[in-house]
Amino acid sequence: MQKLILIGVAGGAGTLARYGVATLAQRLFGAGFPWGTVCVNLIGAFLFGLVFTLWRERGTLDPEAASILLIGVMGGFTTFSSYVNDLVGLARGARLAAAGFDFVLQNVGGVAGFLAGAALGRHA
Repeated sequence: MQKLILIGVAGGAGTLARYGVATLAQRLFGAGFPWGTVCVNLIGAFLFGLVFTLWRERGTLDPEAASILLIGVMGGFTTFSSYVNDLVGLARGARLAAAGFDFVLQNVGGVAGFLAGAALGRHA
């Protein structure tokens, strides 16, 4: 029961962090493109790669702590459903170039972020 409570609290923290990062990104980069979602997803992919690698490959992170971080914090922080909604909205609005850019940026950037986080985790 304690683990479930910790995951819930961590999820709330991830959600609040997502709101803060997304809001800041939209203010900094403008509202014409879903920069908030992009920033959250790229940061989330990087952090997920880092935490996962510290746990599974390096063994420097306790499995309980890793599950709380990955399920709770990262589950609350990442915004894949928002990403899909933004992507479909761009496509439906006939902004196909923006939709294509969003798709490539978030998918390629997400994989790159994960690999960068994993690399940092291996060498930290």
